[in-house]
Amino acid sequence: MGALRMTQKTVGMSVSVLVVDDQASFREVMREVVAAARGFELAGEAASGDEALKFVQKNAPQVVVVDTRLPDVSGIDICRVITADHPDIVVVLCSVEDLDSQLAQESGAARAIHKQHLSPQLLADVWRTHGGGP
Repeated sequence: MGALRMTQKTVGMSVSVLVVDDQASFREVMREVVAAARGFELAGEAASGDEALKFVQKNAPQVVVVDTRLPDVSGIDICRVITADHPDIVVVLCSVEDLDSQLAQESGAARAIHKQHLSPQLLADVWRTHGGGP
């Protein structure tokens, strides 16, 4: 099943995060970002849009961080599907390129950011603003 990886949910109030990127090195960095973000836990990883959609259907993470460029489908399209089917899930689009903020907003993304700007604080800020976190 490719790079799809799941972890057990812990008991408590942790915000579950799915990371979607075809590059293993970025998924590794995001594991560290999520681990460093207080109150967040890694729910899983996916290397393709198809894996991501299957994971979301089965596990309904609270946050999905998705690359705009995936091998099978655009991250923008994945965002549209997730937010249409699960409006309570907060989707963050990320890329190494400039993102069209209008297109990202129209796709339902809570935020569109450069990969290099992802941080525990940014993750917490997005959740607080769009997910109802404290």
